[in-house]
Amino acid sequence: MSGADFNPVEVTRGEGPVVLGVPHAGTHAPDAVFDRLNEEGRTLRDADWHVDRLYEGLLPGATIVRANFHRYVIDANRDPSGASLYPGMNTTELVPTTNFDGEPIWKIKPDADEIEARRATYHAAYHAALAAEIERVKAAHGVVILYDCHSIRSRIPHLFDDALPDLNIGTNGGATCDPRIERAVAAIAERSPHSHVVNGRFKGGWTTRRYGRPETGAHAIQMELSQALYLSTETPPFDYDSAKAGALRTVLSDILNTLAALAGELKQ
Repeated sequence: MSGADFNPVEVTRGEGPVVLGVPHAGTHAPDAVFDRLNEEGRTLRDADWHVDRLYEGLLPGATIVRANFHRYVIDANRDPSGASLYPGMNTTELVPTTNFDGEPIWKIKPDADEIEARRATYHAAYHAALAAEIERVKAAHGVVILYDCHSIRSRIPHLFDDALPDLNIGTNGGATCDPRIERAVAAIAERSPHSHVVNGRFKGGWTTRRYGRPETGAHAIQMELSQALYLSTETPPFDYDSAKAGALRTVLSDILNTLAALAGELKQ
């Protein structure tokens, strides 16, 4: 878990108009953090397990910005001010105090100074890298589409009723992208074998809401996937199932390649 040379953010630079944000696939927690977690926290249960592998190679030329740290260190998709994305609903904080099931994860909870140190070291580093790549791609193409990659367990009663739809598309009620983007992604989801919803329980996190400024040529859309679609189990060890993932990758490839083609229309 330690590593003095640990890089909190990994950037794979591409020349196309699409940027993939991957804020929650990281599983690294430095020793100073890991040692403060309780037994439940040390399962690192709430990662977006293998979502980076799921999208790997689907869109040649895509830029990928990946957070390597686990969301229990700090959540790269939360408002750094600590403001809730979903007021009045169960959710987790900038530095979570519980897992998604509402169970405590710390033996020693981080205090305000510790949270600020993590914000500066990890959260700020991720968003500096992401913002830089968004600006670079937009400068090159006149437009950029940020596609924020997420996944979550299919059943979490503390957060949502019943089973989650397979594909959860979020645009903050249409505010974060040109309507053609939302329509195109929803149309692909509609003709896929998977259930889907647009702006349901997950309307887009802080990343989508922060960078989605369609009037400036910067568009953002979030995809929250049910992990039942591509994991062999949604409990430890959270193994990737290549056979299940293969069918989903076909749908995701269609989505990403459609967005890349659509970018040319958006700047006209």
